[in-house]
Amino acid sequence: MNEIRETYHAGMRTLQDRFDTRRLADRLDERLGRGAFTEDDREFIESRPLFFLATCDAHGRPDCSHKGGDPGFVRVSGPSELMFPSYDGNGMFRSLGNIVANPGVGLLFIDFQSPRRLRVNGRAVLDDTPEALARFVGAQLVVRVRAERIFPNCPRYIHVAGAAEPSVYVPREGYTPPEPKWKSMPFAVDVLPGKR
Repeated sequence: MNEIRETYHAGMRTLQDRFDTRRLADRLDERLGRGAFTEDDREFIESRPLFFLATCDAHGRPDCSHKGGDPGFVRVSGPSELMFPSYDGNGMFRSLGNIVANPGVGLLFIDFQSPRRLRVNGRAVLDDTPEALARFVGAQLVVRVRAERIFPNCPRYIHVAGAAEPSVYVPREGYTPPEPKWKSMPFAVDVLPGKR
């Protein structure tokens, strides 16, 4: 597989040319784009309580998901690698199933108070080794992302939001989260997997 990836594909270039932004796009990528995390990137990513994960299945059908946890639940684990836990969910495995079929991912980290955002595009794998699982309380699986392109985005359209309460469902050391209410609803009770 060819590991060299163009920053902009033909569809992007067509619109850049239409709106005369090709030079600007190239300059932004030249000045801001990178393949390895800076210390500032690490601090920002590890301070976030949430991010958005975009995946596609083997046919290119997209899916986007919110991923949340306590700040630090996403960790920069190498110069171009980050990792995060997959907690108990609804059992559909839309994002992780897509990663099995198509490892290309896009992650968007946002600070709704500063505002600030950072994109990470790369390739993901699932890790269920005891060593990986031991790094995250409550993890069913760990997702490792090898970043291919890291770049900040203009924050001007990010609405400033107030501080939110952390979710009571996030796994934490010495704490057992409650079961979500939907798991006791009649439509779900008879098809839930065995109790953990």
